[in-house]
Amino acid sequence: MTVSSDPVSDMRLVERIHAQGHPNVSGTHKMTFEITRDSQLSKRGDCVIGVSANKGASDLSLSFKDACRREGAKIIVRLEAEGIVETIHGLGDRNLTFSHPTEVVGRKSSYTSERTIMVGADKAASDLDRALIVALTSPRTELNIQLIVEI
Repeated sequence: MTVSSDPVSDMRLVERIHAQGHPNVSGTHKMTFEITRDSQLSKRGDCVIGVSANKGASDLSLSFKDACRREGAKIIVRLEAEGIVETIHGLGDRNLTFSHPTEVVGRKSSYTSERTIMVGADKAASDLDRALIVALTSPRTELNIQLIVEI
């Protein structure tokens, strides 16, 4: 955490999640992306880009969750697999609960649920680099995720 003379307006917190690919990753959903602790994925899960994650929304730190709920919070999701890096920018929201035990979801819309970690995202699964999605179709591919909140 970086804190300056005004900690309310210049703070950055980082959470790390590790997941892996799955043969059914398609990354075609146009409004969301999802990472899940579940190890199985059906072909209908077109927003899921990583499985067997080590954290769900409820596992994120209280300080991270609180920062994401502050007015003006900016959230960055950095995805890295097989040397391919993708960055998604979005916003926090005072209605984020982070209470889902197995899933984290980023949304282009302003809709929030217990799974939502960001709203107003500039990318969904279908917007991600296709080389990244292809890499994530292998169960041997490790997906490293950084969730960054700046307020």
